[in-house]
Amino acid sequence: MRILAVDLGGARTGLAVSDENEVLASPAGVVAERNRERLARAVAAEARRRGAGLIVVGLPRNMDGSEGESAKKARAFAGLLRAQVSLPIVMQDERGTTVTAHNYLNDTNTRGRKRRAVIDAVAATIILQDYLSSRRRDAASTGPPFGAE
Repeated sequence: MRILAVDLGGARTGLAVSDENEVLASPAGVVAERNRERLARAVAAEARRRGAGLIVVGLPRNMDGSEGESAKKARAFAGLLRAQVSLPIVMQDERGTTVTAHNYLNDTNTRGRKRRAVIDAVAATIILQDYLSSRRRDAASTGPPFGAE
């Protein structure tokens, strides 16, 4: 199943998409929209265009795990998105993803306008890759049903 991830931002929102096998996350662009209703419609349209079966929205928790104002905004956006699509929407802890994205871009010497243009999509890609990894871990930990050979 193809999965779309969203890194909600104030002015720009990053998107990432997985392959059908749910192994690899790739950047899928940035939506420059401040109005949350229009943004939800744009993300829903992108999910349909890409044939997504699930949407992951980054949840910006505080470092202690609590949820502040940014997390409330992300949950509210997920609610707006639910009104636009009939797909499951899950929230994924995104602590540290922006720092990791900046580190990746530092490693590739991506600077200036180019950096601003891709940072949100890179953060969405990290959110999605973390989600894909957690799905694989969860599937591996459950193993075969009891008594199965």
